[in-house]
Amino acid sequence: MLSMQSFGKPSILIIGCGDIGLRVAKQFSRSHRIFALTSTQNRFQELREVGAIPILGNLDQPETLWRLSGLAQTVIHLAPPQNEGNRDCRTRNLLRILAQGSHNVRCFIYISTTGVYGDHRGAKVSESTPVNPLSKRAQRRVDAERALRLWSRAHGVALTILRVPGIYAIDRLPIDRLQARTPALLPEEDAYSNHIHSEDLARLVCAAAFRGKPQRIINVCDGGETKMGDYFDEVADAFGLDRPPRMPAAQLQTIVSPMLWSFMQESRRVTNTRLHELKTQLRYLSVADFLKTISKNP
Repeated sequence: MLSMQSFGKPSILIIGCGDIGLRVAKQFSRSHRIFALTSTQNRFQELREVGAIPILGNLDQPETLWRLSGLAQTVIHLAPPQNEGNRDCRTRNLLRILAQGSHNVRCFIYISTTGVYGDHRGAKVSESTPVNPLSKRAQRRVDAERALRLWSRAHGVALTILRVPGIYAIDRLPIDRLQARTPALLPEEDAYSNHIHSEDLARLVCAAAFRGKPQRIINVCDGGETKMGDYFDEVADAFGLDRPPRMPAAQLQTIVSPMLWSFMQESRRVTNTRLHELKTQLRYLSVADFLKTISKNP
C-alpha cells in the first residue's frame, strides 16, 4: 500500500482533478508528492504531465477508495457532489475512508460554493451570513460542509472551506451563450453575479494549504459587484459579439433551462473580507481587468 511515509517529500491528495486541480497540482509538484484521484485510466497521462501520481477510484464506489487511507497529510477536495439528493454522499464516502488511516490527515481544503447563501435580493453577504440554500445542488454543498466540520473536529484536522462563485478563464467564458443569442434579464430585474479567475482560485487554494486558519470559511471571489447581464455585455464587447437581448423574468423563465434559471433567480453581492488571510494578491481584480488582457492579446 502507498503511504505518505514512503517518500521524502510531503504528500498532497487532490480529489477532483479538473481544471483547478490540474493547476494546483502543477504548482505543488516541485515541493510535494502529489496524488490525484481519478475515476478513469484515460486521464493518467494528463495527470502525470503536471507531476501527479494517478490513483484510480470512484467517490460513488467507496470500495474503490481504499488506497486513499493514510496516503497524505493534506487533502484538497474539489470534487462536486452527486447530481441528486440532499446529502453529499461522495464527501461522506471519502471521509469514511480517510478516517481509517493509521496516519491522520492534518489539513483539509474543501472547495464549496457561494450558492450556499441562497438569494439575498442583491444585498451583501459575508462569511458570517447564515446559509440558506435554495437549490438541491446548494443543499448538498451545505451537507458536505457540515459533515466536514464534524469530521475535522473529531479527528483534529485543520479544515478550511473556500466558498467559490462563478469561475472564469479564457476557455470558461459564456461565448456559446452569446453566440446562441440567449437573452439576459432586464437591468431592473437582473441578479448580481460574483466571479473569480481560475488562475487566482488555484493560487488561493495553494495558499490555503499553508495559511488557512483551522475551521475557517473564506469567500474566494474578486469582490466585484457586477450584474449578470452586464457581465455578458462585457464579454460580448471584448470579443466583438452582439450583446444579448434583454427580457422580463416572466418571459425568460419559459425559454431557459431550470438550472440556468436557478442561477438567475439568486442575487447577492459576495464580499471577500477574509481573503487577506491567505496573503495572496489577486491577479485579476475583476472580469473587466481580465478582458483588457484579451483585447491586448487577440
